[in-house]
Amino acid sequence: MDPAPDEPRSRSSERFSAAHFGDRVLGDLVELVGTKQPGDRLPSERELAERLGVSRTALRDRIGRLESLGILERREREGTIYTGLQPERMGEVLILGLISSEIHVESLVSVRHALERQAAILASTQPMDGGLAVMREAVTRMHETDDGTELYRADNDFHRGLFLASNSSALIFFSRVLRVPLTGTLRHLTLAAERDTLRIIHSDLLHAVEAGDPGRTGAAVDAHFDWLDELFEKESRQR
Repeated sequence: MDPAPDEPRSRSSERFSAAHFGDRVLGDLVELVGTKQPGDRLPSERELAERLGVSRTALRDRIGRLESLGILERREREGTIYTGLQPERMGEVLILGLISSEIHVESLVSVRHALERQAAILASTQPMDGGLAVMREAVTRMHETDDGTELYRADNDFHRGLFLASNSSALIFFSRVLRVPLTGTLRHLTLAAERDTLRIIHSDLLHAVEAGDPGRTGAAVDAHFDWLDELFEKESRQR
């Protein structure tokens, strides 16, 4: 069956299972949660512990881990509820990981570059029309305004549209995870200077995707991130 028009197609039939986790109890719990829909209630702790063959103490520890990621929520009188995976909450956890590892947020830009380059190439070969529409509308707004806040919103919408156009659920997910730690950093840099360059670079990338040329598209993404690197260097010199 073909996917719905607005749903990214899966590029692999393999699903994650308990075998992917080094922690068997956590893996079994995640596998069980994967059978639920957001809003569903999990069995009682006693029933879950018996089903998974673990102590209630061990079970509570694993539930706590998933709760910290925003996947589960323990509610008084209701029990444990599956709230669904929230990429933005994962982004907050990522920030904590970066802080504890003494890694600068700017280091994530190279990760975003790799993800966005792949998304753009996919968008140029088999785009989702809805994503292209978001990109076109964002570029139009960039050319129609000099308001910094609106330019910032249009820039965010453009890149959101690019990932949607890639039709890759994995790339869309990771782009949302990275949005939280990167938003504050890139907002200042992209709006502090060179608004005309902002418009040109995004227009070039849109046209490359529309032309269906993966090579040209990849080069356009590289140009975008070369420009960001220049802005980062300029910002560093001004500190």
